Amino acid sequence: MQDTPPSIPDFTQWPSFPFEGDIRVKPLADPVSVEPPRKGEAHRECTACLAPDEAYIWVGERWRVRAMDRPTGLPMVLILESRSHLDLGDLPNLLAAELGVMTVRLERAIRSLDGVARVHVNRWGDGSAHLHMWFLARPYGRLQLRGTFLSLWDSILPPISEEQWRENLALVAAWLAEFGGRPLAEPPRIQWQAPSSLAAQSASPAETTPTEGGSLLDAIGETAEPPDAPGVGVNLESSAAPAPAETVAEETPSGETVSGAVSGPTTEQETDAVPPGASAADVAEDRPEPVTQPTHSTPGPHIESAGRGSRAAPTGTAAPTPTAEPTDTAGPTGPTESD
Repeated sequence: MQDTPPSIPDFTQWPSFPFEGDIRVKPLADPVSVEPPRKGEAHRECTACLAPDEAYIWVGERWRVRAMDRPTGLPMVLILESRSHLDLGDLPNLLAAELGVMTVRLERAIRSLDGVARVHVNRWGDGSAHLHMWFLARPYGRLQLRGTFLSLWDSILPPISEEQWRENLALVAAWLAEFGGRPLAEPPRIQWQAPSSLAAQSASPAETTPTEGGSLLDAIGETAEPPDAPGVGVNLESSAAPAPAETVAEETPSGETVSGAVSGPTTEQETDAVPPGASAADVAEDRPEPVTQPTHSTPGPHIESAGRGSRAAPTGTAAPTPTAEPTDTAGPTGPTESD
């Protein structure tokens, strides 16, 4: 006589049931005479007892809270564990009373997160002999996730972003730390970029395109050069790279031509350059009134504003002391090629 297959239960028609279509019930296996040991029983090691505090988001004197190793489909999934290797029915009165307080406290912390409507609290205990309580956050407005099958939906839904996941962990850890213990979860760090790096990235649209599953900030952090790399100026006032030295020929009022090496484009040097086809006297007509400044030698390029008829000193030499108005018989007023 053939076994009659069990009928499909009514909950498969519930809106919260995550599957549809043709469904068959698995055959029920025969019961075993002796159940296998759980983790932490007999010869099997206890994963919770061996885990260091750094593997948890919050630790206290008698309780610890840990999360999954990566984001999942729900806004938050946490596990409350006792430090002592005890199961639920083995708790002494002190820990049993604290379990109620910790359950309410952790439920409130998770429910305070944005986008969380309810927190489901579960305890199965079939995999480990070390007490661990599950806390699953149901997203607000997702009525299809209400009820029994929330743990199934957690594996079906696409995982939330890692940034949001880490921020939620840090918020819950900080909430618990208000009542004692030590928070170990930290919020995601912002990858700071210098303004010059951001400008360089905006000039290249291909580099600023975010990768799938990441944010624009992550894409910039992967492609941007560090602040001390060549081509990226740390000093915002002079971020341009120095140009090679150029030889500028100038004509003095006496008609002689003097050449000098001018290196490093600066604002003052660019105004002293003689344009093609113009003499130094023509350029001097457009210069402002002379300003007398003390003569001194300083490292790096330094340009003194001199009177009409004189020119800027080359980089690396002390600027000449402003002299009186040159005459045609006094000879060249600027430094000669031998200087």
